[in-house]
Parts: sequence; structure tokens; C-alpha cells
Amino acid sequence: MAKFRLDEIDHQILDILIDNTRTPFTDIAKRLNVSAGTVHVRVRKMEEAGIIVGSSLTLNYKKLGYSFIAYVGVFLQKTSQTKFVLERINEIPFVTVAHVTTGKFNIFCKIRARNTEHAKQIIFELDDIEGVYRTETMISLEESLNDKKRLMHSIFKEM
Repeated sequence: MAKFRLDEIDHQILDILIDNTRTPFTDIAKRLNVSAGTVHVRVRKMEEAGIIVGSSLTLNYKKLGYSFIAYVGVFLQKTSQTKFVLERINEIPFVTVAHVTTGKFNIFCKIRARNTEHAKQIIFELDDIEGVYRTETMISLEESLNDKKRLMHSIFKEM
């Protein structure tokens, strides 16, 4: 399969969609001085090539009462328990991200909670999973950087 080539129009379309995935194609077309059909076809081609995979919605968790973020490193008794432990972690809805890692932790999780008491309950749930040796928690004081665009622009420069 040939490698899909992105041009400057594709880059600009992605740039706009990263800011707001709900931007109508007609608005994108007006901003880029192309037809809405062109935008539609290009987005569809990027989806077919696997460059665009779905779209996402960004929630304001603070307004929903879940402003407390912590990162929990999970130590396992045996690495062979990784799959089982991940299945149990997946049952805890307040664990929003989990990575299998090398280094200090076997699994690294991000949790969202209402407050410290709620976070403590979530961490205890993680600790109680069979195969978990112990956990180590780091509290997020502030999300200082969450910028998908810088990476995207860096990738575009390499293409």
C-alpha cells in the first residue's frame, strides 16, 4: 500500500479539526478558500488512510466536579499478571488512562476524582486488585501543557 501524502491543505484541515472536531466542513472550506466538497473528500481520504481515527470530545471536568487528577504507578507481584490486572483496572471508571511501562512501574495510570477522599478510595481499589504489590501516587497540581498541535506541526515538517 502506498504511503498517503498530506499536502498543505490537509495540514490546515487537521489544524482546524484539532482545535474543534465539530467545525463544519463549510466553515473550514471558507477559511481555506476551497469547496466544502474538497474538505469532505480530503477528510474521508485521511480517514480511509487511518490518519484520522474517529474524533473526540473535550469535557471540562472541573465543571463536572472531577478536578482532582492523580497519577498512580502500579507495581505487580509478577509481570505475567499484567493482562489480568489491566482487566480489573478497566472496571474502575475513574481510571481514565493506563499504560504498560518499563522502568519503575509495571503500569502507570491517570485517575480523575472529585476530591482527595474520592482519590483515596480509587487508589485503595487499585491496591486491592489481586497481583498488585503496591502503588505509588503523584498528585497533579496543574496541567501546564496539553498541546497536540505542536507534535502535529513537528510531524508535518518531517514529511
